[in-house]
Amino acid sequence: MRGTSQASHDAVMREFDAVATAAGKDGITIAEHLFAVVDALDSSGSLRRALTDPARPGTDKATLVRQLFGSFDSRAVDAVASFANQRWSAEADLAESIDDAGELALFAYAENAGTLDAVEEELFRVERLLSAERDLLVAMSNRSATKQQRLALLEGTLGGKLHPVSQALLTRVVGVPRGQRLIPALHSLLDTAAARRGRSVANVTAAVELSAKQRTRLASILEQAYGREMQINVAVDPAVLGGIRVQVGSEVVDSTVLSRLDEARRRLVG
Repeated sequence: MRGTSQASHDAVMREFDAVATAAGKDGITIAEHLFAVVDALDSSGSLRRALTDPARPGTDKATLVRQLFGSFDSRAVDAVASFANQRWSAEADLAESIDDAGELALFAYAENAGTLDAVEEELFRVERLLSAERDLLVAMSNRSATKQQRLALLEGTLGGKLHPVSQALLTRVVGVPRGQRLIPALHSLLDTAAARRGRSVANVTAAVELSAKQRTRLASILEQAYGREMQINVAVDPAVLGGIRVQVGSEVVDSTVLSRLDEARRRLVG
């Protein structure tokens, strides 16, 4: 998002965070209703224009929101009305912001239930599974397949094994990808979960599983380097041979043997 949209997004999300946190078990319903609004915006250019028109008074846009979505949970409707009352650099930014609010409602529910750690762990394991199983990732990401077909594959693979919040989040990113690839979407969810716990995520790839002592040491090193608490997610990949690869956001530190061999080969060829 550009400056104006980002400011609008952040302003409403700060207010909505308190609402979502206080919602308790209603968080899942609120999220479902927010996602339904996103789907309506994605399918209607005229609605997007009506709710992002800078020349239209905010009160008019809020009234339209309540007319169209008045049967939804009032907390979801209030959030959408607040978003519509803001200014946006691009029409699509409104729907993206409401989608973020839906995810926030789900994470707030998990936090209230004391299961945020479990949800984060499940999302990470699904990300690792899809990264390792290329055919499954391709099938679950297939835009030529219908939403129902992709969700049936998700249900057949993981159905009944996930926390309701994990299930709801995965149903959303698999069923309605909104132009985002599945693995980056999962990374975004993991970042959001970690940020809610005041942490950043370090995705680590190693040849063998790290011991508890090694994880603690690595977390300490990264926390000193980045100045904040770190969530360490470790994936084991024997192909790296040795060393570790650490990614924090867009930054990558790669000290694997395979990486060093590749670098040596490039130098020899060059």
